Amino acid sequence: MDYFLTLSPVYQALIAGLFCWGMNALGAANVFLLRTFNQKWMDGILGFAGGVMIAASFWSLLEPALAMSEGGNLPKWVPAVVGFLLGGFAIRGMDAILPHLHIGAPLKDAEGIPTSWRRSTLLMSAMTLHNIPEGLAVGVAFGAAASGIPEASVAGAIALSLGIGIQNFPEGMAVSAPLHRDGMSKARAFNYGQLSAVVEPIFAVIGALLVIVMQPVLPYALSFAAGAMIFVVIEEVIPESHRNGNADFATMGGMIGFAVMMTLDVALG
Repeated sequence: MDYFLTLSPVYQALIAGLFCWGMNALGAANVFLLRTFNQKWMDGILGFAGGVMIAASFWSLLEPALAMSEGGNLPKWVPAVVGFLLGGFAIRGMDAILPHLHIGAPLKDAEGIPTSWRRSTLLMSAMTLHNIPEGLAVGVAFGAAASGIPEASVAGAIALSLGIGIQNFPEGMAVSAPLHRDGMSKARAFNYGQLSAVVEPIFAVIGALLVIVMQPVLPYALSFAAGAMIFVVIEEVIPESHRNGNADFATMGGMIGFAVMMTLDVALG
Protein backbone atom coordinates (compact mmCIF):
# COMPACT_ATOMS: atom_id res chain seq x y z
CA MET A 1 0.00 0.00 0.00
CA ASP A 2 2.80 2.43 0.86
CA TYR A 3 4.41 1.74 -2.50
CA PHE A 4 1.09 2.40 -4.26
CA LEU A 5 0.85 5.81 -2.59
CA THR A 6 4.28 6.80 -3.95
CA LEU A 7 3.24 6.18 -7.56
CA SER A 8 2.14 8.92 -9.92
CA PRO A 9 -1.65 9.31 -10.25
CA VAL A 10 -1.49 7.96 -13.80
CA TYR A 11 0.05 4.68 -12.60
CA GLN A 12 -2.39 4.59 -9.68
CA ALA A 13 -5.28 5.01 -12.11
CA LEU A 14 -3.86 2.29 -14.39
CA ILE A 15 -3.56 -0.19 -11.51
CA ALA A 16 -7.06 0.64 -10.29
CA GLY A 17 -8.43 0.27 -13.83
CA LEU A 18 -6.71 -3.11 -14.21
CA PHE A 19 -8.23 -4.17 -10.89
CA CYS A 20 -11.71 -3.25 -12.13
CA TRP A 21 -11.09 -5.16 -15.38
CA GLY A 22 -9.80 -8.15 -13.42
CA MET A 23 -12.92 -8.22 -11.24
CA ASN A 24 -15.05 -8.19 -14.38
CA ALA A 25 -13.05 -11.13 -15.76
CA LEU A 26 -13.47 -13.06 -12.49
CA GLY A 27 -17.20 -12.53 -12.68
CA ALA A 28 -17.34 -13.61 -16.31
CA ALA A 29 -15.39 -16.77 -15.37
CA ASN A 30 -18.41 -17.99 -13.41
CA VAL A 31 -19.73 -19.22 -16.75
CA PHE A 32 -17.30 -22.16 -16.36
CA LEU A 33 -18.58 -23.04 -12.88
CA LEU A 34 -22.35 -22.66 -13.01
CA ARG A 35 -24.54 -24.91 -15.11
CA THR A 36 -27.66 -22.77 -14.95
CA PHE A 37 -28.26 -19.11 -14.28
CA ASN A 38 -31.19 -17.80 -12.29
CA GLN A 39 -32.69 -14.81 -14.12
CA LYS A 40 -34.04 -13.31 -10.92
CA TRP A 41 -30.54 -13.20 -9.43
CA MET A 42 -29.14 -11.83 -12.67
CA ASP A 43 -31.61 -8.95 -12.44
CA GLY A 44 -30.72 -8.40 -8.80
CA ILE A 45 -27.05 -8.25 -9.80
CA LEU A 46 -27.79 -5.58 -12.40
CA GLY A 47 -29.75 -3.64 -9.80
CA PHE A 48 -26.80 -3.87 -7.40
CA ALA A 49 -24.48 -2.53 -10.11
CA GLY A 50 -26.83 0.39 -10.73
CA GLY A 51 -26.95 1.21 -7.02
CA VAL A 52 -23.16 1.27 -6.79
CA MET A 53 -22.90 3.56 -9.81
CA ILE A 54 -25.50 6.00 -8.46
CA ALA A 55 -23.81 6.22 -5.05
CA ALA A 56 -20.37 6.60 -6.62
CA SER A 57 -21.65 9.38 -8.86
CA PHE A 58 -22.62 11.49 -5.85
CA TRP A 59 -20.30 10.56 -3.00
CA SER A 60 -17.10 10.19 -5.02
CA LEU A 61 -17.67 12.69 -7.84
CA LEU A 62 -20.45 15.26 -7.47
CA GLU A 63 -19.93 16.02 -3.78
CA PRO A 64 -16.19 16.77 -4.24
CA ALA A 65 -16.99 18.81 -7.36
CA LEU A 66 -19.42 20.98 -5.40
CA ALA A 67 -16.93 21.44 -2.57
CA MET A 68 -14.14 22.43 -4.99
CA SER A 69 -16.37 25.09 -6.57
CA GLU A 70 -16.95 26.86 -3.25
CA GLY A 71 -15.72 30.46 -3.32
CA GLY A 72 -15.22 30.62 -7.08
CA ASN A 73 -16.34 33.28 -9.53
CA LEU A 74 -19.47 31.30 -10.40
CA PRO A 75 -22.15 29.91 -8.08
CA LYS A 76 -20.79 26.60 -6.79
CA TRP A 77 -23.52 24.58 -8.47
CA VAL A 78 -22.66 25.79 -11.99
CA PRO A 79 -19.58 23.58 -12.68
CA ALA A 80 -21.38 20.54 -11.28
CA VAL A 81 -24.51 21.08 -13.36
CA VAL A 82 -22.61 21.90 -16.56
CA GLY A 83 -20.20 18.97 -16.22
CA PHE A 84 -22.99 16.57 -15.24
CA LEU A 85 -25.12 17.41 -18.27
CA LEU A 86 -22.15 17.34 -20.64
CA GLY A 87 -21.29 13.84 -19.39
CA GLY A 88 -24.80 12.63 -20.12
CA PHE A 89 -24.88 14.27 -23.55
CA ALA A 90 -21.49 12.73 -24.43
CA ILE A 91 -22.64 9.19 -23.67
CA ARG A 92 -25.92 9.88 -25.47
CA GLY A 93 -23.94 10.87 -28.54
CA MET A 94 -21.90 7.67 -28.38
CA ASP A 95 -25.09 5.71 -27.75
CA ALA A 96 -26.62 7.11 -30.94
CA ILE A 97 -23.58 6.27 -33.07
CA LEU A 98 -22.03 3.04 -31.70
CA PRO A 99 -23.93 -0.09 -32.81
CA HIS A 100 -24.97 -2.04 -29.70
CA LEU A 101 -27.66 -4.29 -28.24
CA HIS A 102 -28.81 -4.36 -24.64
CA ILE A 103 -28.85 -7.68 -22.78
CA GLY A 104 -32.13 -9.51 -23.23
CA ALA A 105 -33.29 -7.37 -26.17
CA PRO A 106 -34.13 -8.92 -29.55
CA LEU A 107 -31.73 -8.28 -32.41
CA LYS A 108 -34.23 -5.98 -34.12
CA ASP A 109 -33.87 -3.55 -31.19
CA ALA A 110 -30.17 -2.92 -31.84
CA GLU A 111 -29.28 0.75 -31.43
CA GLY A 112 -26.75 3.05 -33.10
CA ILE A 113 -25.74 3.13 -36.75
CA PRO A 114 -27.19 0.13 -38.67
CA THR A 115 -24.61 -2.63 -39.04
CA SER A 116 -24.21 -6.29 -39.94
CA TRP A 117 -22.50 -7.08 -36.62
CA ARG A 118 -23.54 -10.31 -34.95
CA ARG A 119 -25.59 -10.37 -31.75
CA SER A 120 -22.58 -11.26 -29.59
CA THR A 121 -20.56 -8.33 -30.92
CA LEU A 122 -23.46 -5.95 -30.38
CA LEU A 123 -23.90 -7.16 -26.79
CA MET A 124 -20.21 -6.66 -26.04
CA SER A 125 -20.37 -3.23 -27.64
CA ALA A 126 -23.20 -2.25 -25.27
CA MET A 127 -21.24 -3.32 -22.18
CA THR A 128 -18.11 -1.57 -23.47
CA LEU A 129 -20.09 1.66 -23.71
CA HIS A 130 -21.31 0.98 -20.17
CA ASN A 131 -17.76 0.61 -18.83
CA ILE A 132 -16.25 3.77 -20.36
CA PRO A 133 -17.73 6.11 -17.70
CA GLU A 134 -16.54 3.80 -14.92
CA GLY A 135 -12.93 3.86 -16.13
CA LEU A 136 -13.11 7.61 -16.64
CA ALA A 137 -14.46 8.11 -13.12
CA VAL A 138 -11.59 6.12 -11.60
CA GLY A 139 -8.97 8.11 -13.52
CA VAL A 140 -10.52 11.47 -12.70
CA ALA A 141 -10.66 10.54 -9.01
CA PHE A 142 -6.94 9.72 -8.84
CA GLY A 143 -6.06 12.80 -10.88
CA ALA A 144 -8.12 14.93 -8.51
CA ALA A 145 -6.38 13.42 -5.49
CA ALA A 146 -3.00 14.45 -6.94
CA SER A 147 -4.14 18.07 -7.22
CA GLY A 148 -3.76 18.58 -3.49
CA ILE A 149 -7.35 19.74 -3.04
CA PRO A 150 -8.64 18.64 0.41
CA GLU A 151 -11.97 17.45 -1.00
CA ALA A 152 -10.22 14.80 -3.13
CA SER A 153 -8.03 12.07 -1.64
CA VAL A 154 -6.30 8.88 -2.72
CA ALA A 155 -8.38 7.03 -0.11
CA GLY A 156 -11.55 8.30 -1.76
CA ALA A 157 -10.26 7.27 -5.19
CA ILE A 158 -9.43 3.81 -3.82
CA ALA A 159 -12.93 3.55 -2.33
CA LEU A 160 -14.41 4.41 -5.73
CA SER A 161 -12.21 1.79 -7.42
CA LEU A 162 -13.23 -0.86 -4.87
CA GLY A 163 -16.90 -0.05 -5.37
CA ILE A 164 -16.68 -0.25 -9.15
CA GLY A 165 -14.57 -3.42 -8.90
CA ILE A 166 -17.14 -5.05 -6.59
CA GLN A 167 -20.00 -4.30 -8.95
CA ASN A 168 -17.89 -5.42 -11.94
CA PHE A 169 -17.72 -8.96 -10.53
CA PRO A 170 -21.45 -9.72 -10.83
CA GLU A 171 -21.61 -7.54 -13.94
CA GLY A 172 -19.13 -9.80 -15.73
CA MET A 173 -21.35 -12.75 -14.93
CA ALA A 174 -24.39 -10.81 -16.14
CA VAL A 175 -22.68 -10.49 -19.54
CA SER A 176 -21.21 -13.99 -20.01
CA ALA A 177 -24.26 -15.88 -18.71
CA PRO A 178 -26.79 -14.63 -21.31
CA LEU A 179 -24.26 -15.15 -24.10
CA HIS A 180 -23.77 -18.80 -23.07
CA ARG A 181 -27.52 -19.22 -22.65
CA ASP A 182 -27.96 -17.99 -26.24
CA GLY A 183 -25.77 -20.85 -27.48
CA MET A 184 -22.25 -19.45 -27.32
CA SER A 185 -19.52 -21.72 -25.95
CA LYS A 186 -18.37 -21.06 -22.38
CA ALA A 187 -14.91 -20.01 -23.52
CA ARG A 188 -16.25 -17.47 -26.01
CA ALA A 189 -18.87 -16.19 -23.56
CA PHE A 190 -16.13 -15.61 -20.98
CA ASN A 191 -13.94 -13.88 -23.55
CA TYR A 192 -16.68 -11.50 -24.62
CA GLY A 193 -17.65 -10.88 -20.99
CA GLN A 194 -14.18 -9.85 -19.85
CA LEU A 195 -13.33 -7.93 -23.03
CA SER A 196 -16.22 -5.56 -22.37
CA ALA A 197 -14.25 -4.07 -19.45
CA VAL A 198 -10.89 -3.70 -21.21
CA VAL A 199 -11.72 -0.02 -21.75
CA GLU A 200 -11.67 0.67 -18.00
CA PRO A 201 -7.86 0.83 -17.51
CA ILE A 202 -7.56 2.74 -20.80
CA PHE A 203 -10.06 5.43 -19.80
CA ALA A 204 -8.74 5.48 -16.24
CA VAL A 205 -5.37 6.62 -17.60
CA ILE A 206 -7.03 9.10 -19.96
CA GLY A 207 -9.08 10.56 -17.10
CA ALA A 208 -6.06 10.97 -14.83
CA LEU A 209 -3.98 12.60 -17.57
CA LEU A 210 -6.73 15.06 -18.50
CA VAL A 211 -7.20 16.19 -14.90
CA ILE A 212 -3.46 16.64 -14.32
CA VAL A 213 -3.05 18.69 -17.49
CA MET A 214 -6.19 20.79 -16.97
CA GLN A 215 -6.60 21.22 -13.21
CA PRO A 216 -8.85 24.31 -13.49
CA VAL A 217 -11.57 22.14 -15.04
CA LEU A 218 -11.42 19.56 -12.24
CA PRO A 219 -14.97 20.18 -10.90
CA TYR A 220 -16.29 19.90 -14.45
CA ALA A 221 -14.34 16.67 -15.03
CA LEU A 222 -15.64 15.05 -11.85
CA SER A 223 -19.20 16.05 -12.70
CA PHE A 224 -18.75 14.89 -16.31
CA ALA A 225 -17.86 11.39 -15.12
CA ALA A 226 -20.87 11.41 -12.77
CA GLY A 227 -23.24 12.48 -15.53
CA ALA A 228 -21.91 9.78 -17.85
CA MET A 229 -22.48 7.09 -15.22
CA ILE A 230 -25.97 8.28 -14.31
CA PHE A 231 -26.96 8.27 -17.99
CA VAL A 232 -25.86 4.64 -18.28
CA VAL A 233 -27.78 3.66 -15.13
CA ILE A 234 -31.04 5.32 -16.25
CA GLU A 235 -30.82 4.38 -19.92
CA GLU A 236 -29.44 0.86 -19.61
CA VAL A 237 -28.93 -0.75 -16.20
CA ILE A 238 -32.32 -0.10 -14.56
CA PRO A 239 -34.45 -0.96 -17.64
CA GLU A 240 -32.49 -4.18 -18.17
CA SER A 241 -32.90 -5.22 -14.54
CA HIS A 242 -36.69 -4.70 -14.83
CA ARG A 243 -37.11 -6.34 -18.24
CA ASN A 244 -37.97 -9.83 -16.93
CA GLY A 245 -40.57 -8.99 -14.30
CA ASN A 246 -38.19 -8.90 -11.32
CA ALA A 247 -38.44 -5.17 -10.69
CA ASP A 248 -38.84 -5.38 -6.90
CA PHE A 249 -35.91 -7.75 -6.47
CA ALA A 250 -33.74 -5.64 -8.77
CA THR A 251 -34.72 -2.51 -6.86
CA MET A 252 -33.64 -4.06 -3.57
CA GLY A 253 -30.36 -5.02 -5.23
CA GLY A 254 -29.98 -1.38 -6.19
CA MET A 255 -30.61 -0.27 -2.61
CA ILE A 256 -27.97 -2.68 -1.31
CA GLY A 257 -25.49 -1.58 -3.97
CA PHE A 258 -26.02 2.08 -3.06
CA ALA A 259 -25.53 1.30 0.64
CA VAL A 260 -22.32 -0.66 -0.02
CA MET A 261 -20.77 2.12 -2.13
CA MET A 262 -21.84 4.85 0.30
CA THR A 263 -20.28 2.91 3.18
CA LEU A 264 -17.04 2.39 1.28
CA ASP A 265 -16.74 6.04 0.35
CA VAL A 266 -17.57 7.42 3.79
CA ALA A 267 -15.46 4.85 5.66
CA LEU A 268 -12.38 5.03 3.42
CA GLY A 269 -12.71 8.49 1.85
